[in-house]
Amino acid sequence: MEDFTSMFENIIGVMNELLWGDFLIGILIVAGLYFSLSSRFVQLRWFKQMFIVLRDKPETLPDGTKGISAFKAFTISAASRVGTGNVAGVATAIVLGGPGAVFWMWVIAFIGAGTAFFESTLGQLYKVKDKEGGFRGGPAYYMEKGLNQKWLAVFFAILITVTFGFAFNGLQANTIAAAYNGAFGIDRSIIGIILAVFTAIVIFGGAKRIANVTGYIVPIMAAIYLAVVFVLLIINYDMILPMIGQIFASAFGLQEAFAGAVGAAILNGFQRGLFSNEAGMGSVPNAAASAAVSHPVKQGLIQSFGVYFDTMIVCTATAVIILMYSDLSFGEDATQGIEVTQAAMSAQMGDFGAIFIAIVILLFAYSSILGNYFYGQSNLNFIKEHPVVLFVFKILVIGMVYIGAVMDITLAWNTADVFMALMAVTNIVAIIGLSGTVFKVSKDYADQLKAGRQPVFYIDNVDIDKNGIGEWDSDRYDKRDRDV
Repeated sequence: MEDFTSMFENIIGVMNELLWGDFLIGILIVAGLYFSLSSRFVQLRWFKQMFIVLRDKPETLPDGTKGISAFKAFTISAASRVGTGNVAGVATAIVLGGPGAVFWMWVIAFIGAGTAFFESTLGQLYKVKDKEGGFRGGPAYYMEKGLNQKWLAVFFAILITVTFGFAFNGLQANTIAAAYNGAFGIDRSIIGIILAVFTAIVIFGGAKRIANVTGYIVPIMAAIYLAVVFVLLIINYDMILPMIGQIFASAFGLQEAFAGAVGAAILNGFQRGLFSNEAGMGSVPNAAASAAVSHPVKQGLIQSFGVYFDTMIVCTATAVIILMYSDLSFGEDATQGIEVTQAAMSAQMGDFGAIFIAIVILLFAYSSILGNYFYGQSNLNFIKEHPVVLFVFKILVIGMVYIGAVMDITLAWNTADVFMALMAVTNIVAIIGLSGTVFKVSKDYADQLKAGRQPVFYIDNVDIDKNGIGEWDSDRYDKRDRDV
């Protein structure tokens, strides 16, 4: 067993080096800049629209059913985004890449917000009706229906099912177990059993139960966490400017302690930033497709905002706490992950700091487990929609939650990084191939805004290939005028 584990670790290590070198970082930057420039920086130009569409109610379809609202679709994606990466991942990025890693997380978030707009708009455009009366979709669906590449769609569906159902869920459980073991001394296996039981209760309840649970957990947990950080910032107001200076100086190697470490800052900032906000990975379009909105662009905007919320706000909040920690150590031999965040918070709040982070990571990571399962289920149904197959998948996910709680953290992160990279490359190729479709759909949205109307998508009004866009037939919605 030890020989197998050692061999697996070596394979994962080699793949990480190959994928996370200049190759993937170059693809992320070039693709993100292409999406941003070609859309005239939609992530800035329509920033106000992001807040407007977030309040939209779900559309009522001709058969009288309602899908998941725009806000609930946002919370599902936020549930997956806001998790281990925001608390433990940021700590690892700073320890390995220095304070400058925070700046490069911001960069990948800004670029990624443009990518998120494209992929989530496509997710909405090519969605299909599911058996629960709602919708499902994502890259596998637009690869098959938009690109007419069934093999690529199946390959991506397998990747995301394994990545989110198993690798990422194992990582989330691992972080929760580490936090509670550090704060309370509770055995990891006990935490694993408890997590597995509660995960089973929710995922056997269906997509709408997942949406309802995450709809409550995400806003509450984020508000409490951000409020605490804000209070600590006020108390330590004199550290704000020096902290900002440290981030920028380290990012460009201007700080003596991190001279020559710019590459490490960029690599760790991009890796942990992408893991946290998921822009371009192809995961969020699965949540975006579940919403019943009047125009595909609306979910593109909402999920673009989700990238900002995740990285610019939640990840930055964690970075603030860590950079205020005077005993912070850097390098591969230093303590990493959730233990760093717990120690930093304890320095500010005493013994309660570690307990508070344990509670936060439980809510963050548990909601991520639910969101991750939702992505896996959606893509498993694309591959083979059968109740027995889905039942087996649920059992395996529950089992992986337990296994993840007791596994080695380094192997967990490295495995997640490999699958994340494979997903990103596959998805970005597909988005570029369908970018022309997004341009046309976006123009339709812009034209309706200029005309003073609430944008409603009628497929007959847009000159695109209508193959595979059955859920957007022109007779689907009431054709009344809608004033903005």
